[in-house]
Amino acid sequence: MDFFQVAVIVLCLSFFVSVSTRSRPILSFNIESEPQNKEKFVYIDDVPGLGRQFEGIGAISGGGATSKLLVNYPKKPRDEILDYLFKPNFGASLQIFKVEIGGDMQSTDGTEASHMHNKGDENYKRGYEWWLMQEAKKRNQDIKLYALPWGFPGWLGEGTNNPYINPVQTADYVVRWIQAAKREYNLTIDYVGIWNERHYNITYIKTLRKTLDDQGFKKTLIIAADIKWEISTDIQKDKQLASVVHAIGCHYPGTNSSPEAQETEKPLWASEDYSTFNNEVGGGCWARDRDGDDDDDDGDDDDDDDDDDDDDDDDDDDDDDDDDDDHNGENDEDYSEDDCNDDDNNNNIIIIILNQNYVNGFMTSTISWNLIGSYYPHLPFYRDGLMTAVQPWSSHYNVSTPIWMTAHTTQFVPVGWRYLGHKTGVGKLPKGGSYVSLTSTARDQLTIVIETMSHNHSKCIRPHLPAYEVSPQTITLALSGSFTHITSMNVWYSKLAFDGSQHKLFEKKEPLIFIGGTAQLNLGVDEIYTLTTLKTGNKGAYPRPNEPSPFPQEISDDFSGYEEFQEPNYLAPQVGSLEIRRLNGTTKNVARQTIIERPVYWCKSETAYKTISVTGDYEWSEMLITVTFEIPAKNGTNGVFVAARVDKGGCQVNQAQGIFFFVFPQSRKFFVSNDLARTNVLLQGWLSASAFGKHVISLKVQNGVAFGQFDSQPTFNIKVPNTPKNGFAAIGTDNFGYLDILSYKIQGPDAL
Repeated sequence: MDFFQVAVIVLCLSFFVSVSTRSRPILSFNIESEPQNKEKFVYIDDVPGLGRQFEGIGAISGGGATSKLLVNYPKKPRDEILDYLFKPNFGASLQIFKVEIGGDMQSTDGTEASHMHNKGDENYKRGYEWWLMQEAKKRNQDIKLYALPWGFPGWLGEGTNNPYINPVQTADYVVRWIQAAKREYNLTIDYVGIWNERHYNITYIKTLRKTLDDQGFKKTLIIAADIKWEISTDIQKDKQLASVVHAIGCHYPGTNSSPEAQETEKPLWASEDYSTFNNEVGGGCWARDRDGDDDDDDGDDDDDDDDDDDDDDDDDDDDDDDDDDDHNGENDEDYSEDDCNDDDNNNNIIIIILNQNYVNGFMTSTISWNLIGSYYPHLPFYRDGLMTAVQPWSSHYNVSTPIWMTAHTTQFVPVGWRYLGHKTGVGKLPKGGSYVSLTSTARDQLTIVIETMSHNHSKCIRPHLPAYEVSPQTITLALSGSFTHITSMNVWYSKLAFDGSQHKLFEKKEPLIFIGGTAQLNLGVDEIYTLTTLKTGNKGAYPRPNEPSPFPQEISDDFSGYEEFQEPNYLAPQVGSLEIRRLNGTTKNVARQTIIERPVYWCKSETAYKTISVTGDYEWSEMLITVTFEIPAKNGTNGVFVAARVDKGGCQVNQAQGIFFFVFPQSRKFFVSNDLARTNVLLQGWLSASAFGKHVISLKVQNGVAFGQFDSQPTFNIKVPNTPKNGFAAIGTDNFGYLDILSYKIQGPDAL
């Protein structure tokens, strides 16, 4: 008998011989019942082998100041919000929490403070990311922490916009932050990145790894390079680089990874994804397919770091070191947040991404930008978080669809489980949609996530989706291998409605019964199913939050109730950094603008060389802003302004228009300008007040007229320009330098 005959006999016997489930039979369903229409069967079988290891679903606080208003909430609603995000088996049940290492620069919706404003300065009480990480760990000790700089304080650039001038110095700066996380807050940072969506430097990456190792952080893994997939070719060429990079992190991959990335055999991550208005379409796309071209980052359309800067010719990338290990990440096409602000068309995105990032691109971790939309309306990318909390004054918040789309995976797939193989547990459905299957290390538990999101309800995504069809369908799930013993699976179900009816979100259904290893499932359009052998799963809920209300008609602050180094409430720095400081020899708190040189920036907002913090209701056209301030003698700013009707924030704040009242106490000059950059001066003149000491500046806009006062003296009275019609109130400085704000008051139209 030849080899071929033996093989045929063995194969035939394998179909009929009774074997235990522990022996993982090749096929466990009767060959006679095999359907004629095979494409409607979905086979779940571990015998051909498993896929990659699942590393977690997460979200980002930062990039930047995206959690600003959350900190201002009263404790009870704030704790509820945090439970929806982090508490296991309650809401999103996030498995990775990524935060910005503040760099004193604008990084989308505001600035976050550096732990080292200057080379001799080191402080770990600044900002709110420490607190947020503690809150995440309090709820889930197993959550992984990931840190990434979006930019750096100016001293690291040594006069350029390149943080790699001195790789040892920059690595030391980052590792000091990681050390402080452990020393001050008992937080272990599991992952660290390089420079968000900007060029990477191979020498720096290797130096960072050495510095981490030398300081006892060998378990802190490097994710590189938080741009696209470009670093893959460098990893293939450089064995040492390959040895120090744990995973390749790509932003907005469109569910696809490059062949070069896959060939590295490194874990592949969508280390930033989603970035979509969090209504229905945005929530659902977190689980489907985003085939298409690459798109830009979560910042401003104009912030490509390769652009020449007319305002400053000593920075940018032409000052980078000449090593050939530099690489510039470029953004390919514009993206408008307005494309996403359609309440009927936005929240399938999350469920799409979570499934098809692996189906198409073998990505084992996906991280949403952002964690929570907690920044003022009309700042860039409003409501592009998993949920929304923008009203600390009313305590209102919104638990958005993406929370429950995330739960379909995170509540039933622990980190460390393995995907099944493509076509034997992972793939596309016959009539549109996708499925992924994951199993425990012992292969004794199984979870299957199925989505059928339609194109029209998943369109707001970067890159944009090409046309595709999804139709109602009936599939037959066929379990084999280690899963032949399964007789039922628990079912969690969501249906996103776009016809005015109610959504069905994360509902527990009757178990799905398997007979002879098979079960049928009827799938509609815009549905999500999780089938699991796990008995966990819970749709957490709190009583309905307070109703929303407009921004208060009057707010004021003398900063007396703060701890030193906190950021003041309600004032949202767009350029510069505000922190509470105690005046020497007194118990008096002030809010100090602390940045005295331009940072290594992420986008062009800093190129106006002015600092600005916004507050108030963007819809106000009439308001009164009053600020009491003092300019420190050492490193003090030259000028101070208050402004009304400020029409821009974020990366375009350097182009902001409004009504700006600048005073320069030392030169005793004032300017009224229609823009932050002072290119459109409406009026200028002289001040009669003294140059030094405490001053009071106020700007009132009412009945089409702007009134200015300085130290109780009327300064100007002019007709307001035709544009802008409305906007934020703002406080700022004319250059980078210290300013002490002793108190401020903002009054809206009803309070005038």
